[in-house]
Amino acid sequence: MRLFLHELRTEQVLFWRNREAAFFTFFLPVIFFLVFGSIYGGDTIAGVHGASFLEAGMIGYGVASTAFAGLAITMVIRRESGVLKRIRATPLPPWTYIAAVLVSTFVTFLVEAVLLIALGRALFSVGLPTRPLSLLLALVLGAAAFAAMGLGLTSAVRSAEGSSAVVNFVYLPMAIISGTFFSPAKYPGFLRAIADVLPLTYFTKLTRDVMVRHHHIWSETGSIAVVALWGVIGLVAAIRGFRWQPREG
Repeated sequence: MRLFLHELRTEQVLFWRNREAAFFTFFLPVIFFLVFGSIYGGDTIAGVHGASFLEAGMIGYGVASTAFAGLAITMVIRRESGVLKRIRATPLPPWTYIAAVLVSTFVTFLVEAVLLIALGRALFSVGLPTRPLSLLLALVLGAAAFAAMGLGLTSAVRSAEGSSAVVNFVYLPMAIISGTFFSPAKYPGFLRAIADVLPLTYFTKLTRDVMVRHHHIWSETGSIAVVALWGVIGLVAAIRGFRWQPREG
C-alpha cells in the first residue's frame, strides 16, 4: 500500500507539472464549457436547459480527454523514452505502477468533473446533481472503460512522435460526433449511424440521464452495457498488446 500511495502521489505531481498535458486534458473541457455555455447556455437543447445539457456533455468530453487520450499519449511517450522499461526493472511491482497511473487518472477526471459542476452552478445557474451516488458510479464506469481503451490503443501507436496524431485522430472526431457539444438528433443519417456505435455517445447519454433527467444509474442498463462492452474490448486489447519495451529502433 505504501508503494502504491507513493506512486500515486508521484503521478499526480508529474501530471500537474506537465503544463501542456494539464491544459489539453484537464482545462480544455473547462474552457469549452465556459465558451459554449456563454454562447448558448441559456437556450433549450433537446428539451433541457442548454447549460445543463452542455455541462454533462463536457464531463463526457473530459473522460475522453483525460482517461482515453491523455493516458494513451502519456503511456506511449513513457514507453518509447524507456521510462516503462526502467520501471519494469525496479522492485516496484508492475501492477502497482499501472494501478497508481489509473487511479491518478481517475482523480484528475473527478476533480475536473467537480470543477465543471461548480462552474455550472456559479456561472450558469445549473442545478447540483440530485443523484450523487449514481453520478459517482457513472464516472467510475466511464473512467475505467475509457482508460482500458486508452491502454489498448497504445499497442497501435508505434512512436512517441506519432502518439498525439494517432490518438487525436480517434478521440477528437469521437468527441464531436458523440454529441458532447450538440444534440445528435439532427445529425445526417451517416453521422447518426456512426454515433450509435461510439462508446462516448452512451457515456454522455448516461451522464445526461443522471445529471439532467435525474435518473438512477441502474435504470440505464443499455448505456451501461455498451460502455462496459467497449471497456472490455479495450481491456482485452491492452492485455494482448501493452508493451513495456520501446517499439522503435
